[in-house]
Amino acid sequence: MTADAARVTGQLAESQARRLLVDAGLRFVAANVRYKVGEIDLVMSDGEAMVFVEVRARCSVRFGGAAASVDHRKRLRLHRAANRYLLERFGQREWPACRFDVVAIEGGRMNWIRAAFDAA
Repeated sequence: MTADAARVTGQLAESQARRLLVDAGLRFVAANVRYKVGEIDLVMSDGEAMVFVEVRARCSVRFGGAAASVDHRKRLRLHRAANRYLLERFGQREWPACRFDVVAIEGGRMNWIRAAFDAA
């Protein structure tokens, strides 16, 4: 897969995930928030809580599938990016409750994993 094809596939997956989450009642806040320390695919709010979403798409469940591809290193990068986002948005004020979700897309099926991993 070329870099352009991968980017288009990723954008389609993020669009599908965003639609799933909005249909479930979450509110869209931002997409593709990038920092040197990491990237956040989607930032949503669920009531008062901020939700940082990693979207992973795979053609099949071979090699552990989409959800399993969010390894320790990826979780750490997402956590660092979320901290940077919260610091920019809220500064020294009290930060809202947060959670990290994963939307795994495999073979066209979406699996939303709420609170997929801890913040630390």
